[in-house]
Amino acid sequence: MARRALITGITGQDGSYLAEHLLREGYEVWGLVRGQANPRVPRVRRLLQDVRLVRGDLLDQGSLISAVEKAQPDEVYNLGAISFVPMSWEQAELTGEVTGMGVLRVLEAIRVCSGITASRGSSARQIRFYQASSSEMFGQVRETPQTERTPFHPRSPYGVAKAYGHFLTQNYRESYGMFAVSGILFNHESPRRGAEFVTRKVSLGVARIKLGLASELRLGNLEARRDWGFAGDFVRAMHLMLSAAEPEDYVIGTGRTHSVRELVEAAFGAAGLDWERHVVCDSSLHRPAEVDLLCADPKKARTQLGWEPTVSFEDLVAMMVEADLRLLADGRDPEQDNPSWP
Repeated sequence: MARRALITGITGQDGSYLAEHLLREGYEVWGLVRGQANPRVPRVRRLLQDVRLVRGDLLDQGSLISAVEKAQPDEVYNLGAISFVPMSWEQAELTGEVTGMGVLRVLEAIRVCSGITASRGSSARQIRFYQASSSEMFGQVRETPQTERTPFHPRSPYGVAKAYGHFLTQNYRESYGMFAVSGILFNHESPRRGAEFVTRKVSLGVARIKLGLASELRLGNLEARRDWGFAGDFVRAMHLMLSAAEPEDYVIGTGRTHSVRELVEAAFGAAGLDWERHVVCDSSLHRPAEVDLLCADPKKARTQLGWEPTVSFEDLVAMMVEADLRLLADGRDPEQDNPSWP
């Protein structure tokens, strides 16, 4: 009998790649969606036809219990969140409710549906849980590179909410004996990334300039450095964590950092353009509290899970630029279409 997985955030970048990966592994995949009015649902139904959809909301405990009861999953991957960091200052309370408290509600749904009623109590069936933690929890870093033992100092409401969810996952593992793990994922991108994120903003900006649809690209802090990898690689790590013998948390990243300036140079170079002729630095686009340097130490994942990234930074940037050139050349809307969806 095929194993079953329930994915929150099925309509996002990571959710789509994870669903594809699990389907290839022979899973029956369920995706949580927020009602019939969700504008992304028709796209998911069209492009991920083998995924079964179930209604639920990270703000509504009862709907999550119903979703778990209906899907009867062996594994739950919580990828749902308000994930755009700048928005978390504008909607801090909502970010806390969805990205932070949403984790508690999913864990409670699993606990209730598993029949766990006491501390470290026995369960009729074990549901394994993956929480999408974030390198933004490190924030103002205490050491570089960052490991599973590096202290957190988040610098945004998003980072704070992710830290709350991370510690809750640890707490349910230690208190109830649940197989609950967190992957502390560093930045991971793809042509499916939302248009508001800096990597996609750059690849779309380059494509527009190359096609004569724009003449400049406005960006904020060009010196911020990130550890950027390919989302398709990172979802493999999620699955490996839930396939392991013991529940443990892992840092997932490439171990290499690049500045936004290097991202810009690579993207414009992939299109045969001179970035200095088109990029305008805009101080209004800086974060209220900047995170200057994030770099993963993925040694534990490499040695214990056998996980390695397969796509280089340069190839990732070229992939995104090429996909957006095709998207815009076809006259499609980048806010509605993901160029590399199946």
